[in-house]
Amino acid sequence: MGVVIRTAGEDDRERVVRLLDEAFQDDPVSSWVFPGAEYRRATHHRLMAAFTDAVLAEGRVDLTEDGAACALWLPVPAEPPTGAEPVEDGPALVRRAVDPDNERVELIARLTEGIHPTGRAHEYLWMIGVAPGRQGQGLGTALMAPVLDRCDGDGTPAYLEASSARGRVLYERLGFEFTGQALQLPDGPPMWPMWREPRAGADRAR
Repeated sequence: MGVVIRTAGEDDRERVVRLLDEAFQDDPVSSWVFPGAEYRRATHHRLMAAFTDAVLAEGRVDLTEDGAACALWLPVPAEPPTGAEPVEDGPALVRRAVDPDNERVELIARLTEGIHPTGRAHEYLWMIGVAPGRQGQGLGTALMAPVLDRCDGDGTPAYLEASSARGRVLYERLGFEFTGQALQLPDGPPMWPMWREPRAGADRAR
């Protein structure tokens, strides 16, 4: 039986936040942003809520029907919209909302913004989370496949930052390539920026 996927709405917000919180409790980057298991359990969910709210407003959250996995996608234009009003400092706003005394909440946002590709419209996989008891069952790949198929059909690239070596291997199997320069978090783990060019029909069949 295939994996049933639907687009999440506002009614799914708490489910998505809880899923991401559970999925990333032991993630190397989350552990760096919120060091210490007790501190992370108490605070990490606020950052996941901020991410979820941003993507529900500007992008799309894909959710498996059983609620075991979700993917947060954000369409990124080639250039900022003309005439757009200046926005407030996003990283600082996130830090203030999530954990004002934790400078790493702001720093991770600034560092990832700094390496994000510009100049070409693309789909940005902000996060993909799978419930701890369901990892390794192919749910992540199933969630990504429809979006990557659309990217291939539309000629649209895709981009993400892998937060673990295991994730990097998965994304490479799906056609993403390491851009060549890892983001080394200060006194923390690396992140791997990865870019995927759209595939032609023959390439998709491989």
